[in-house]
Amino acid sequence: MACDEAAATRQDLVHFVSDFNAVSAADVAPHMYEVVDLDVARHLFRVAAGLDSLVMGEPQILGQVKEAHTVASDARTAGPVLNRLFHASFAVGKRVRTETGLGSGAVSVSYAAVALARKIFGDLTGRNVAVVGAGEMGKLTAIHMKAQAVQHVIIVSRTMAHAARPAEAIGGASAAPWDELDAVLGASDIVITATGAAAPILTKAHIEMVMRPRRNRPLFIIDIAMPRDVEAAAGEIEQVFLYNIDDLQATVRENLARRASEVARAETIVGEEVEKFGAWFRSRGVIPTVVALRERFEAIRRAELERLDFKLSALPPEARARVDEITHLIIEKLLLTPTEQLKSLSDADTVGAYSEALTRLFDLGEDNERRNVEPFPRNRPPSRR
Repeated sequence: MACDEAAATRQDLVHFVSDFNAVSAADVAPHMYEVVDLDVARHLFRVAAGLDSLVMGEPQILGQVKEAHTVASDARTAGPVLNRLFHASFAVGKRVRTETGLGSGAVSVSYAAVALARKIFGDLTGRNVAVVGAGEMGKLTAIHMKAQAVQHVIIVSRTMAHAARPAEAIGGASAAPWDELDAVLGASDIVITATGAAAPILTKAHIEMVMRPRRNRPLFIIDIAMPRDVEAAAGEIEQVFLYNIDDLQATVRENLARRASEVARAETIVGEEVEKFGAWFRSRGVIPTVVALRERFEAIRRAELERLDFKLSALPPEARARVDEITHLIIEKLLLTPTEQLKSLSDADTVGAYSEALTRLFDLGEDNERRNVEPFPRNRPPSRR
């Protein structure tokens, strides 16, 4: 939230949450906290970069930040400061993704399964996926597979109703009864097993039977059940690629360690972008002075051209236009360096002193005060205190 009084705004938020949820403000207040000034930028930039996520480098978080900004923009609650801040956070997220390995590698068991499948088959487009069992892990893995543009996902469970629910939730998937398991396995390229069975449901002999009519077409099996759904010996069969949850967790641990090594570089990028945003934010304090100064110089230029109008009237229109252009460029050149110097100031007290000096030297007082609007306008609700 962009505001000029953090403490008062915090109280307003406490009362809003209190009123909206019919909860005592005293119960809400301990759960509210605030960060101010450039700490706000650093916090948002770290979130967008995936540094503040439960899973380091989580890529979905940047999309959620963009969605939050879209909602605020549609509701017209994001002014120039917040707009600039959010767009800067998008740039941070992009830099971290492209310049570091913070978001690389699967860090969930379900997505690690997809990464392994891509190593086996390359592009998963057009592949058929079977999920044996209707549990949450199997469903989540199937969702990740679906996102890879596989041709079809089918859920098999001992109870048809149990298979139908995740199939419907995935969207575009179908369900099959248990007695069709062999046919489903025979038609699939990738099989995910995630049942709650106490003993393996797929033995080596069973998989050999399924493989016979496949004519060496590879079968990728991901056993994410505990205890195992597939006999370990099934992995010895030619063209059968069997991985279990231990294999996937090892991949996850390796990728998490790799991401952790990228944290320092990502934090450096965040620091750089916070400095850039800080420079822009500080420069806003001199904008009224810069605008007033430019308008004063422009007024002098036009007044002098009008004073010399009787001398310039003899010139052809092209020459008069050239005089206007040249005098305008002279003003721009004269103001370029002081404008850049003002905007580069990093200390608020120095900005104030320079602005005050320019206001006095060029008599900008009235125009400058009229433009000196607070950078964080705040619409206060009726006081509750």
